Amino acid sequence: MIPMTLAEVAEAVGGRLHRANGAERVTGSVEFDSRAVGPGGLFVALPGERVDGHDFAASAHAAGAVGVLAGRPVDVPAVLVGEPGADSELQFAAVLGALSRLAAEVVSRLPGIEIVGLTGSSGKTSTKDLVAAVLAPLGDTVAPPGSFNNELGHPWTVLRADRRTRNLVLELSARGRGHIAALCAVAPPRIGVVLNVGTAHLGEFGSPEAVAVAKGELVEALPAAQAGGVAVLNADDPRVAAMAARTSARVVTFSSVSGATADVRATDVRLDATGRASFRLVTPRGAAQVALRLVGAHQVSNALAAAAVGLELGAEPEQLADVLGAAAPASRWRMEVTERPDGVTVINDAYNANPESMRAGLEALAAISGSTRRAWAVLGGMGELGDTAPEAHAGVGRFAARLGVRHLVAVGAADYRAGYGEGSMLVPDVAAALEVLHERLRPGDVVLVKASRAAGLERIAAGLLADTPAPAEQSPEADTPPAPAKSPAADPSPAAEQTTAGGPAEAAR
Repeated sequence: MIPMTLAEVAEAVGGRLHRANGAERVTGSVEFDSRAVGPGGLFVALPGERVDGHDFAASAHAAGAVGVLAGRPVDVPAVLVGEPGADSELQFAAVLGALSRLAAEVVSRLPGIEIVGLTGSSGKTSTKDLVAAVLAPLGDTVAPPGSFNNELGHPWTVLRADRRTRNLVLELSARGRGHIAALCAVAPPRIGVVLNVGTAHLGEFGSPEAVAVAKGELVEALPAAQAGGVAVLNADDPRVAAMAARTSARVVTFSSVSGATADVRATDVRLDATGRASFRLVTPRGAAQVALRLVGAHQVSNALAAAAVGLELGAEPEQLADVLGAAAPASRWRMEVTERPDGVTVINDAYNANPESMRAGLEALAAISGSTRRAWAVLGGMGELGDTAPEAHAGVGRFAARLGVRHLVAVGAADYRAGYGEGSMLVPDVAAALEVLHERLRPGDVVLVKASRAAGLERIAAGLLADTPAPAEQSPEADTPPAPAKSPAADPSPAAEQTTAGGPAEAAR
């Protein structure tokens, strides 16, 4: 964050000083997890169901925080917001609103920053990571870890920016109409990227058309073309392509479909035996050959979106090809491919799931297993699908069967079996799934683990990779590096213990 006094913070958020003279200077980061607070920081105290951040105000101050953004009085210097005596729910709303106002103030003081907003029903986080990768060589770039994409994670990410920052990449989620518009008001993007409109959150939105209305709030928030606004749209998704009529920004299209005429496109797309794609990147400024390290054909579209943003901000095709080809998974539990010593390959894509991302994961499983290796799909439930859930799960089961996936293990989600038919099995929980897999896996098998976040199937992947049997004959090492380790304070997993009630800022997809 840019340096600010507590008096300036109070003015920005409409708060009042408490146990402070206002001269205290915030020079460190803004954190809602007290374990992450360091010298010069500002601690955001969020009350909630399990823990109350106000209870950690003193420990945050002892760790170096110069003040606390709080909804009720604490025994350390603070900026108080909201009405005195308000209940915890109102305190939460007041502090969260103040955090957004503070982020908006910081953005207003950084007039030279380039803000890129990105949304879609699936692929947001992987594409955000690719956009950050292609922009990093062009200047200091800030992007959220994992999927910090909602009303807490979004302003938290914005507040990572300072006067050295050239590029700010933001992932935008929505659980209803108006959510993306509100996020755009905090940090107005000049470039907006819409990846796709799928069936995620149908239980909340009701229809794909309603999802499209919400996702399109991003392009509606962009500046006009004359002011530099750019809408980057997926020409392969009709609902996204139609958003061109909803924006006054200049439209740039991308496509991974053979023969397409989009501005940025892929030709000669090929998958190798490890499920990694190569293609020719064709742009208005020239072409270059790209070979991705990321697994799955769906990564081609994600890479094209990132390339389109990079071109707008000054990158050249060859430079983009180099960066995209070097990019490894940057957010955990998303197509993490690891080969065990006994030759079993584990694809951990357990962070989240919807019907579209399930199909992409299954296609990657089929590509890696090919015709000679047994493929296992270990699938948990997909959340927030409303009345469409039974048929959505059955449809994924049918898709797995059509691809020739040898075994399907449904973890607490019986509807997959209705679509897959004979050869599938239903187990009640993670422990039962691991028991089946430990008994039946053979060297050379390929296992995809995927579900919505609440299912916690990353524990299956971890169990498969722990205490693995020694190989009869040493297999070559997989060339995909492990995901970077994260400290508990930076852990974006909803399972991570937090010292604020706000929890992790990435529940919304």
